[in-house]
Amino acid sequence: MTRRLTVAVVYPDLLGTYGDGGNGTILAKRAAWRGIDVDLVHAPSAEPLPRADLYCIGGGEDGPQVRAARCLVDDGTLPAAVADGAAVLAVCAGYQLVGRRFPDAGGQAVEGLGLLDAVTVKGTGRRAVGEVVADPGPGSPRTATGELLPTLTGFENHGGRTTVGAGSAVLARVRSGIGNGDGPGGGPATEGAWSGRVLGTYLHGPVLARNPALADLLLGWATGGDVSLDPLDDGEEQALRAERLAAAPRR
Repeated sequence: MTRRLTVAVVYPDLLGTYGDGGNGTILAKRAAWRGIDVDLVHAPSAEPLPRADLYCIGGGEDGPQVRAARCLVDDGTLPAAVADGAAVLAVCAGYQLVGRRFPDAGGQAVEGLGLLDAVTVKGTGRRAVGEVVADPGPGSPRTATGELLPTLTGFENHGGRTTVGAGSAVLARVRSGIGNGDGPGGGPATEGAWSGRVLGTYLHGPVLARNPALADLLLGWATGGDVSLDPLDDGEEQALRAERLAAAPRR
């Protein structure tokens, strides 16, 4: 590489409830194992958001989510970085706030960053809690070799219901779990959304520990394809995937 790769974990003081900051560590490790120089930055909400090649936004509670969205809108760095080619992984609350609108604790709509064409409202049914299994399809992002991502596995815990608009595409189709919550009466249930180099998902885990191919997809986006991401020994990760995929239908 001609420059260092910078991975930023966004506002861990506000969006660190579910351990999603681990996604930043996973990305940094998988880059370093391939000989890529990488800086992992934890960016608190009290400071200006740094420029980075790849941003990780995690899950959090309603109040901190609203504060995070307003800070990011006021700061302006993230949309500008995306416009310049930065990649984003947004999980749960992060996924909602990079969309167009999401609800606060009282159900009132809050403006998001609009990086994804997705609108979230407060759900009226049971809260989505448990294991999720979702299969990428024709509209899902492709790996550097043009292949679909393997089946996705993760843990969800959210009360929102998200509708993906025409300006973005769904990440995967739900086999087990709730995901976006748009299944009954509206066709197959979907999980997550993506557009360009921005990807949102409800999957905790952290999601990249359970889906190393997704981590490598993001690294490919962040490096712009300038680096060959040689295969890694993912035996332990695959064992974890097999365990979680087997457990999901029993929940």
